[in-house]
Amino acid sequence: MNKKKQSLIEIQGIVTQCLSNGMFRVKLENGFQVLTHVSGKIRRNYIRILLGDKVTVELSPYDLTRGRIVFRFRQKDQKPQQ
Repeated sequence: MNKKKQSLIEIQGIVTQCLSNGMFRVKLENGFQVLTHVSGKIRRNYIRILLGDKVTVELSPYDLTRGRIVFRFRQKDQKPQQ
């Protein structure tokens, strides 16, 4: 793993607001809110990020108010099994 990758902080959160141009406001596990954008891999694979989704965010140690969404957790089916 290269040094640049090691310096990033990964933390989980929930999308609280969808803004324009692929920007989102995410509430992190520690209670902070950050402004995030979608990573290139998620954008390339047409993965939709919706309000209330649980995501993993990468933060730079230099600016903890902005981040990048790198993973969206799958929603479990709410339908009862028959």
